[in-house]
Amino acid sequence: VGDTEMCAGCDFSGMDLVKVKFKEVYLEGVTFEGANLEGANLKSANLKGSNLRNANLKGADLRHTDLYKADLRGADLSGANLEDALVSGADLTGANLDGTILNAQPTAK
Repeated sequence: VGDTEMCAGCDFSGMDLVKVKFKEVYLEGVTFEGANLEGANLKSANLKGSNLRNANLKGADLRHTDLYKADLRGADLSGANLEDALVSGADLTGANLDGTILNAQPTAK
């Protein structure tokens, strides 16, 4: 999947996606449960309603990413950049936020 492409509803559960480039990709409702997305480029991606439960997002670039109602329970976001990300309604219960840049947008545009 390349820049500005669509992958709505895809299932990447448990996959090793270290440093994957999903910049500006439409990933609404996608499942990344337990996936390794360490260092991934998800800048400006649409992850609305996606399942990122227990995913490894260490050092991921999530700037300007739409995480509205995304499930990030138990995800490792340590060192991730969520600058200007849309996090309204996202579930971050039990997520590791150590060193995470959280200059996020609290509400939908």
